[in-house]
Amino acid sequence: SHPFFYRKTMLRAAASRFATLPRTLSVTPSLRPTASAGSVCHRFFSDEAEPRESMSYDCLVVGAGPAGLAAAIRLKQLAIENEKDISICVLEKGSEVGAHILSGNVLEPRALEELFPNYAEMDDPPPLETLVTEDKFLALSETGSVQIPNFLLPSQLHNDGNYVISLNQLVRWLGAKAEEMEIEVFAGFSASEVLYDDDGNVRGIATRDVGIGKDGEKKDTYEQGMELRARQTLFAEGARGSCSEEIMEKFGLREGVQPQTFGIGVKEVWEIPEENCKPGFVQHTLGWPLQNSLMDKTFGGSFLYHMAPNMILIGFVVGLDYENPYLNPYREFQRWKHHPEISKHLEGGECVQYGARVLNEGGYHAIPKLTFPGGALIGCSAGFLNSVKIKGSHTALKSGMVAAESIYPHLIKNDEHIVCETYEINEEEPVAEITDYQTNMEGSWVYEELKQVRNCHAAFHWGLFPGLAYAGLACHILRGAEPWTLGNDTPDSAKTRPASEFTPIEYPKPDGVFSFDLLTNLARSGTAHEHDQPPHLRIRPEKQDIVDGNVSMSTYSGPEQRFCPAGVYEYVEEEGKEGGEKKLQINAQNCVHCKCCSIKMPHEYIKWTVPEGAGGPNYSVM
Repeated sequence: SHPFFYRKTMLRAAASRFATLPRTLSVTPSLRPTASAGSVCHRFFSDEAEPRESMSYDCLVVGAGPAGLAAAIRLKQLAIENEKDISICVLEKGSEVGAHILSGNVLEPRALEELFPNYAEMDDPPPLETLVTEDKFLALSETGSVQIPNFLLPSQLHNDGNYVISLNQLVRWLGAKAEEMEIEVFAGFSASEVLYDDDGNVRGIATRDVGIGKDGEKKDTYEQGMELRARQTLFAEGARGSCSEEIMEKFGLREGVQPQTFGIGVKEVWEIPEENCKPGFVQHTLGWPLQNSLMDKTFGGSFLYHMAPNMILIGFVVGLDYENPYLNPYREFQRWKHHPEISKHLEGGECVQYGARVLNEGGYHAIPKLTFPGGALIGCSAGFLNSVKIKGSHTALKSGMVAAESIYPHLIKNDEHIVCETYEINEEEPVAEITDYQTNMEGSWVYEELKQVRNCHAAFHWGLFPGLAYAGLACHILRGAEPWTLGNDTPDSAKTRPASEFTPIEYPKPDGVFSFDLLTNLARSGTAHEHDQPPHLRIRPEKQDIVDGNVSMSTYSGPEQRFCPAGVYEYVEEEGKEGGEKKLQINAQNCVHCKCCSIKMPHEYIKWTVPEGAGGPNYSVM
């Protein structure tokens, strides 16, 4: 009763959704990914050229997050409004919809209101139960704090009309709505390959083979991956999605834009006595422990939200463009909780869930070209998070909706090409690049919002005080009208400076009450992987010399031991070589799919690939 067999049976059963159709599931010669630098095809372990089963759709969405589900739902809404029938599939690598979703989250409901204008009157409304009632922003010293008056804060930091939510639960609600609309939503399947036709156009994805052992040999549980083909494929994998990264490289979508910069967010959910909960209380901080002087250049801060009936959502975000290789984001988070302005909220409570995820912080200047032949990038795959507002869910939802509205006219303009009418893709139909999506996004409120704060993140490279001063100027006065661009041409991995320039940071030991050791917290993430499978965290062949030469340890003191929020990377003594050079050990089974290692690793020597479907964290209230 291997779980993948059950899920694959579900995937196959979807082929008979229309009982009268002659065929929706076919066995065809496999479309193979074209070779390219860093191609996702390296994740495919079956070398035989045997045909793979395939299913065809009008639209395939890779990733069941806010952007992906919004795109699928909006596309179906348009089809229903116009009495058309188009086939839509949403594929999710988590064990269930929402299992890999993590966010702060104070939701600005603007996009959700556009997607479901009557959501408040629904019999089963979205889980928006905690309206923000109080908004505080503190500057912390090690033992004290100063509240920044709200009138001095940028309007984008004000949370009037917003909701404290679990994005995890909202995504589950969206997934249920999608299924009610007869959108095929399949969780537990990893998209391991991008499929291209002979002309290099995107034609869908292939799911990963399962039942391959660590030795690369087929086990008794082996099942070949399936091809999901589509007339348009929308990639909604979230920040640093593996297929999305390949697409950007293959089609040169990042040419002419700044490198994306990221932050790592670590989060805990606490249950506290209900009488201590102040539903709707929102608090953000900067300063200690990340910034101890006005000129500190480390970007980041914290959040603390009270959610009804008795939960506190707390988290810490560190910009991955930090310089000090001794900095440990997880342990910064743990010591932050001991500050009096934080610990008082947690007294008498219990930590019930832990997780981590990277987020895009490059903003307007780092958004790639959004379209390519056969599909588009949506949500955080493209990078629409507003780092000043500390929000990205509303922009992700909107981008999915805009993508749906842009591709819909193409999908229905010729009935002979609609998969629901023909049961499979008409190979005579030219593969389209829907450039209207790019134009429509540039004309949307998403780009307007991001343009206003486009230089704010880069200003913090000058230091904390200059960054705050520039953010105030940009948000209160300039509002995006400045004619200049603050540049960034260096990826986060290259921002790390040699360890010789810094002093190791001594972190306090966790007390087991407010702070916890990493492995104790990791258990709260529900992370699980099939152990007997090839590791999904791989050393890039062209970077093997970096590992063989021990460059990370010798130059940077092995920062991967510290920036990974799941204890995946450690340096251990080789057997029989006590006191000698330590060897890198990769504990891939610990991975929470945060993607930090693919970003911050010295020389980016790690390639993050998907493990077998359903592996990874299993979040429920994140």
